[in-house]
Amino acid sequence: MATKRNRPKFEGATIEQLAAAKEVIISTGSGGVGKTTAAAAIGAMAATHLGGRILVLTVDPAKRLANALGLERFGNTEVQVPPAAFRAAGVEPRGELWAAMLDTKQSWDDLIRQHAPDAATRDAILANPLYQNITGKFIQSHDYVAMERLYEIHTTGRYDLIVVDTPPTRNAIDFLDAPERMADFFSSRLLRWLIAPYRSRVVSFASKPFYNVADRVLGSQFLSDIAEFFILFQSMYEGFVTRAKAVQHLVEGPATSFVVVSTLEAAPAREAEFFMELLAERKLHLGALVLNKVLPTFLLDRSASASARKMSTDPAQVASRLGPLGDPAVLERVVAEIGENFANYNVVAKREAEQRAEMGRLPDVVVAVPTLENDVADLGGLLALGDYLWR
Repeated sequence: MATKRNRPKFEGATIEQLAAAKEVIISTGSGGVGKTTAAAAIGAMAATHLGGRILVLTVDPAKRLANALGLERFGNTEVQVPPAAFRAAGVEPRGELWAAMLDTKQSWDDLIRQHAPDAATRDAILANPLYQNITGKFIQSHDYVAMERLYEIHTTGRYDLIVVDTPPTRNAIDFLDAPERMADFFSSRLLRWLIAPYRSRVVSFASKPFYNVADRVLGSQFLSDIAEFFILFQSMYEGFVTRAKAVQHLVEGPATSFVVVSTLEAAPAREAEFFMELLAERKLHLGALVLNKVLPTFLLDRSASASARKMSTDPAQVASRLGPLGDPAVLERVVAEIGENFANYNVVAKREAEQRAEMGRLPDVVVAVPTLENDVADLGGLLALGDYLWR
């Protein structure tokens, strides 16, 4: 099987083709580089141009999608972006755009109801004080239930494409590892040691002092609550393991691709390269690299560079061709300054082009998005960004 490093790249491939070919696109990147906006823009463009039912699912705790999608709020249940919002942006979509944001507590409750072996176990877990207090903070619970939610939605077949907005890059690794980590935890020796006394109803001599101290400090019900919680959870172990394998199969399979979003600043670029290498090592499909806030390509134009050199080296001649625009000496200084600034930006643009080429070794598609004149605050702004992503 060819690895990501040596598999053939598809020349001329686009994110549009990626969205048409895949069922799941996972958007990843450092915080603050625009991955949430990019995910929403990909979803909006797919709904507009490809048709079908498109879902943007955010597992990033920051609630930034609602405003851009023209929604007052959204949560665990998918809601449709009103067609009127598209018409207000001047387009008539071929399909439907839906949005949802992970509600960790509700998703866990739904998961318990689905996997509990019987009604008594289900009710006992949901009523357990420990479960009620730590559902949102339990070891990797957010990452694990996010993968479960993605799998659950995908298996319904309701959507032709699901675009997932993940937490920042390092957390996205936890997102990928969460199913296996959760399964490992429920079979760990630590967990077996913790609940063994309550399974056998006999506290060993060695562990009895620990339990006595814990009961005095934390309350007599603390250890019984935590033991009951994990004993009940272990009754669903087989279900967790089965689902973990199914989730991994979805993420690693041909239906899923990753889009890494970054800027060319040093720290985000290093994060992006780190994650792309990780995807390559795991043989996960890296469909595209989106680079935000890149200098415009006209700065690399040779004729423009020649004109800038002329402006900086012979400003008097250039100024004379502009006609009477005020004090000739001032005009010459302005012309020379413009030419010098263009030359400086040209150097930076060349460096960015080299950096883009280096970072573009692994993904099928590399898209450069310039700094937009206005912040993306509505569906029209998302579609304007999407035009750059689609090219």
